[in-house]
Amino acid sequence: MRYRRLLRWYFLVPALLVTAGVGVPLVYLLLRAFEVEWSQLDDFVFRARTLVLLANTVLLAVGVLVLDVLIAFPLAWITTRTDVGGRRLLTLLGVLPLAIPGYVMAYALLASTGSYGTLARVFGLEIPRLSGYVGALLALSLYTFPYFFLNLRTAFLGLDPSLEESARSFGYGTGAVLGRVVLPQLRPAFYAGALLVGLHVLGDFGVVSLMRFETFSYALYLQYTAAYDRLYAAWLALMLLALTGSVLFVEARLLRGLLFHRTGTGARRRARPVALERGRFAAYGFAGTVALLGVVGPALTVGYWMVQRGAARQWGALGEALGASVLASAPAAGVAALLALPLAYLSVRRPSGATRALERIAYLGYATPPLAFALALIFFTLRAAPFFYQTLGLLVAAYALHFLAEAIGPIRSALYQAPPDVEEAARSLGRTPLRAFFATTFPLLRRGLLVSVAFVFLSAMKELPLTFLLSPIGFDTLALNVWSYSNEALFGEAAPYALAIIAFSAAFVGVLLMNESDA
Repeated sequence: MRYRRLLRWYFLVPALLVTAGVGVPLVYLLLRAFEVEWSQLDDFVFRARTLVLLANTVLLAVGVLVLDVLIAFPLAWITTRTDVGGRRLLTLLGVLPLAIPGYVMAYALLASTGSYGTLARVFGLEIPRLSGYVGALLALSLYTFPYFFLNLRTAFLGLDPSLEESARSFGYGTGAVLGRVVLPQLRPAFYAGALLVGLHVLGDFGVVSLMRFETFSYALYLQYTAAYDRLYAAWLALMLLALTGSVLFVEARLLRGLLFHRTGTGARRRARPVALERGRFAAYGFAGTVALLGVVGPALTVGYWMVQRGAARQWGALGEALGASVLASAPAAGVAALLALPLAYLSVRRPSGATRALERIAYLGYATPPLAFALALIFFTLRAAPFFYQTLGLLVAAYALHFLAEAIGPIRSALYQAPPDVEEAARSLGRTPLRAFFATTFPLLRRGLLVSVAFVFLSAMKELPLTFLLSPIGFDTLALNVWSYSNEALFGEAAPYALAIIAFSAAFVGVLLMNESDA
C-alpha cells in the first residue's frame, strides 16, 4: 500500500499536470468549433476539399515514413554493427538534419533546382524545380529521418548479442537472423520513430506551404493567417486530431505485451562488429549521400546565396539571438525529460488502460498544430493568469508540453530493455521504491534520457509558431530571425542564423557521442 501511495505521488501527479496542460488546446478548439450553427456543420466537415486534404495528408505521411526507414535503418546498422571507421562522425552527420528547420530544407531544395537554381548556375545541371508532393516528401524525409535513426541506433546498442549468436548456432543465416531475431526486438524503436515522424508530418506547415502542397496543417495555417476564419480552422484542427488519434490507437495496440529485456544472468556484451570488407565502400557511399543531401547540400546552398546577396554578418545580433534560443530551449528540454520519465515508466512497468491513456494524452500536445496550441495558451492565460502572458516561463512550458512526445519514445525504448527484477530485488532489501528506482533502473536509462533531451532541445531551438506568438516582446531567437528574413525572400541575410542553428546543434549532439563509450 505504501508503494502504491508513493507511485501515485511521484508518477501520477506529473502525469496529471501534463494532462491538464495539454487539455487547454483541446478545450479551446472544442469551444471554437461548436460556435458554428448546426445548419453549417455539413458544409464545414463534409465539403469536397476536406476529402482532398485527407488524401494528401495520409499520402504524404505514408511516403515520408517509408523513405525515412529506407534511410535510417541502414545508417543505424552501419554506425552500430559494422567495423567501418569514423562511426562517430557518421552518427553526427546522421543527426545534423534535425538542426536544419524544415522550411530551410524546403528552401534549399527550391533554391538548388530549376533553371535559376544553384545546380544550374554553378554546375550547369538543370533539374526541374521541386514542388508539390515530391518536394514536400523529400524535404520532410531529409529533415525527419534522424527521429528514426536515433531511436533505432539506441535500440541497436541495447540488443543482447547472445540471441543472435544462438540463432546462428542453429544454422540460421544473416538474413534469417535479421528477420527473426533482430527486427522483432527493434519494434519499440520503429514504433516510437514512426509516431514522432507521423505527428510531425501531420503538424508541419512550413514545408508544405513552401512546396504548395495542400494538407490539413497547411489549410489550417491559411485559415488562421489569411482568412482568419477561426471556426473552420477549429474544425480542421479537430479533424487533424481525429486522424492523429487513430495513429496513436494503432501504435498503442502494436506495443501491447512487448517485452525485450534480458532474463538471464551475467553482464551484457557488445555485439561483434560485422566485417564489411568490400562492402565498406558501399556503406561509406550510402552515408556520404545521406550527409550530402541532408546536411552538406542545404548548408552549401544557404552559403552560396549568402555570398551572392553580399549579406552583412551582424555578429552582435547573432549572439543575442543564440543566447535567447538557448535560454528558452535548454530548460524546456530538461522539463520535458522530467515529465516524460513518469509517463514512460507507468506505461511500461504499470500498464493499464489509465496509464496508457495518460501517455496518449501527452502525444496530443505534439499532434496539436503549434499555431493552434499557441493561440489556445494565449486564450487561457489572458483569462486565467494574465501575469503569465508573454513571459519566458510560458514559452518554456509551451515548448515542454508540445515536444513532450519526442522525449517519451527514447525513454520508453530504454525501459523496455531494462530488467524490472533488479528494481524488485532492491526493494526486497529494504530500499524504498523511489530509492530502488534511482539505484537500479535510472542508470540504465541514461542513454534514453540523453536522446530525449537532445530531441526536445533541437526541436525547440528551431520552433517558430510557438516562439512567434508566445515569446516576450523583443525576444528574438535564431528561428524568428531565419523566418522573418526568409519570409521577405532575404535568404542571404537569413543564412547566418540558419548556419548558427546547425553549428550549435552539432556541438550539442557531440555530447551524446562522447557518452557512448561509457554506456
